[in-house]
Amino acid sequence: MYGVFGGYTRWAVVFLIIFVLFFLLVPGYYGGPAAAAPAYGDP
Repeated sequence: MYGVFGGYTRWAVVFLIIFVLFFLLVPGYYGGPAAAAPAYGDP
């Protein structure tokens, strides 16, 4: 896992995974159905 940034590469990957999971899970906790309604065209 030692790439261009050396030892920081592993932490960058871990942070990226956590950020993606956070970005995907948060809308589900904060008004998931309400946020998805316009996307599906529901009233």
